[in-house]
Amino acid sequence: MAGFLEQLSAVELRYEEMTHLLSQPDVAGNSQRYTALMKEYTELTPLVECWRAYRKAETAHREARDLLEQGGLEKDFREMVEEELESSRAAMEEGEQRLKLLLLPKDPNDRKNVIVEIRAGAGGEEAALFAGSLYRMYTMYTQRLGWQTELLNLAETELGGVKEVSFSVLGEGAYSRLKYESGVHRVQRVPETETQGRIHTSTVTVAVLPEAQEVEVQIDPKDLKIDTYRSSGAGGQHINKTESAIRITHLPTGLVVECQDERSQYKNKDKAMRVLRSRLYEQRQQEQDQEIASARRSQVGTGDRSERIRTYNFPQGRVTDHRIGLTLYKIDAVMDGDLGELTDALITADQTEKLRAQGE
Repeated sequence: MAGFLEQLSAVELRYEEMTHLLSQPDVAGNSQRYTALMKEYTELTPLVECWRAYRKAETAHREARDLLEQGGLEKDFREMVEEELESSRAAMEEGEQRLKLLLLPKDPNDRKNVIVEIRAGAGGEEAALFAGSLYRMYTMYTQRLGWQTELLNLAETELGGVKEVSFSVLGEGAYSRLKYESGVHRVQRVPETETQGRIHTSTVTVAVLPEAQEVEVQIDPKDLKIDTYRSSGAGGQHINKTESAIRITHLPTGLVVECQDERSQYKNKDKAMRVLRSRLYEQRQQEQDQEIASARRSQVGTGDRSERIRTYNFPQGRVTDHRIGLTLYKIDAVMDGDLGELTDALITADQTEKLRAQGE
């Protein structure tokens, strides 16, 4: 506990130092330094506020305990002090738990925007239809949170399903909440084309990539093979007559990215490069994470795309997240973007695992 308190005292000293620096004219006049300090200040504020509230509760608890040990208190006053002793003790316990959570190592990607890729898996047209349903679900979820989405690429089927779709999500902390969606999503329902009422099982793969900036991933133009072709929709109908669609192949890794959403070849190339940078960034992270694979296995949000993470059973009206064993009987609400309860439970489980691992 002593090291824990020393760490918090050091954080508070740094916070007070930044408070002073941010009020200095020379710092305010240096936009780059001011922005960096303000970012750190904002990140530390919840921790420092929690630490100060903990110390306030600790002081109240000590004073109440001292009064009771002195004795000689009138009945009504003694009862009031006993209540203060109990409430301050509870506040200290709650504060200590919250402080431990706030001190957990932060995922450096949590504040980033994301690129989401959805691909139909096993199940043919039914999988493609469900891929479209998941795209709608995430779009509605991001709207609830006030985030913005931008379509990057869409490949549809003749029946209105989605073979593959990629889109970006712009919002504070987008990755921190959407990263738990990476993996295989399984759907169990009776397809509209099923005449005998049999339940079919299909799968869709979701990948959530933290959007990488150019400064984070350097790409040598000589490593790229860029092809252009005509944009086409379902059934081969040409969206336009010019070769505006872009296919970029990253030769060293073999990664291929396509984009045909825009009529402008330049805009399609820009979007494709954003996806490529994010894929390369994720690939680099996965290579680094292999060194600490045992730690990753203890966490909920591993982001393993081959792992079946959730089942959507329409006949029973349930959604089950297999990582934490949570089942909700509100499938219609979930498909309409009500993912808050699922995401909050996943975050809590992830934090609990990290606290357990930290204590070992």
